[in-house]
Amino acid sequence: MRITNKSHAETRGIRVLVESRYLDDQSHPAAERFAFAYRVRIENRGDEVVQLVTRHWIITDSLKHVEEVRGPGVIGEQPTLRPGQAFEYTSGAILRTQRGSMKGSYQMVTESGERFDAVIGEFALERPYSLN
Repeated sequence: MRITNKSHAETRGIRVLVESRYLDDQSHPAAERFAFAYRVRIENRGDEVVQLVTRHWIITDSLKHVEEVRGPGVIGEQPTLRPGQAFEYTSGAILRTQRGSMKGSYQMVTESGERFDAVIGEFALERPYSLN
């Protein structure tokens, strides 16, 4: 199955949609620097108030080099989502190869203190094919 530059996954009513794009102006192929941006939309389709507390990304390039990134929140925030609310942000990744993929999870906590991982489906990071 081919991985596309879009993904969606839903865990306990938390829907995570991601779309990536190649950043030609920030890439330098001769130096093995390939820059990508990805836009994430997190929707609370459930009936509980939840807060995103941590992130865990697994970034894999086409040479199978894996980098794991863990930390608090996203883009310096730990958003709280009430039922029906959404949060969007854009971030980026740098690879040494022109293709790779990302996947991961957000650790969420409910108002009652229950923690669960909301899955981030795998999506491709891919430099567009060019004849140039």
